[in-house]
Amino acid sequence: MRLIVMGCGRVGSTLAADFAVDGHDVRVVDRDAKARRLLPANFAGQFHVGNGYNKDVLEVAGIVDADAYVAVSSGDNSNIVGARTAKEVYRVPQVIARIYDPRRADIYRNLGIPTVASVRWTVNQIHQMLHHPYLTPEQTFGNGETILVREPIPDYLAGRAVVEFDADGEVRTVEVTRLGRSLLAHAGMRLEQGDVVTFAVTPAALRRLHGFLQKDLGI
Repeated sequence: MRLIVMGCGRVGSTLAADFAVDGHDVRVVDRDAKARRLLPANFAGQFHVGNGYNKDVLEVAGIVDADAYVAVSSGDNSNIVGARTAKEVYRVPQVIARIYDPRRADIYRNLGIPTVASVRWTVNQIHQMLHHPYLTPEQTFGNGETILVREPIPDYLAGRAVVEFDADGEVRTVEVTRLGRSLLAHAGMRLEQGDVVTFAVTPAALRRLHGFLQKDLGI
């Protein structure tokens, strides 16, 4: 994955370092050349000085071939301009922005840009969004160790018992919304077409849950 990170503060530098260690192609953009100091000495990615929404700077950083763009600078205005530029001008597949003022959340939402809000929580959320774009977290607890995920159930899983999704310590079926009515999951419950299910899941088990929802269990 080629990841462009706008902003090299605590969140940006931590995120960039984590993804670089995982072997991704990471390009960091920050207006302050001194921000490079927050990155590890052995940082394998690139660092570019400039505005994260300036087209010349972004193109030098390789945004044309970017798979993801994350705006985590210290200002909401800069983040929204950068995120919109990445999404609307360069059609980057995944765009995420950090937000400080919750009153602006609707602006981002209407633009189709996921937002995250504090330092380690934000890094964990971005990790989940980039690595598991097919599963959207509804809520997290603690520092992101437990996540609530709501997903519609594929029609071919109708008739399966909800407990078949459970894995001790990893995945737990919590609730089923059926025809607009919320039902607490229980051992005897079976899925029906159109059900939307809420799962409590650990970050490490997100891929497993995705597998449950994409193919029949036990295969």
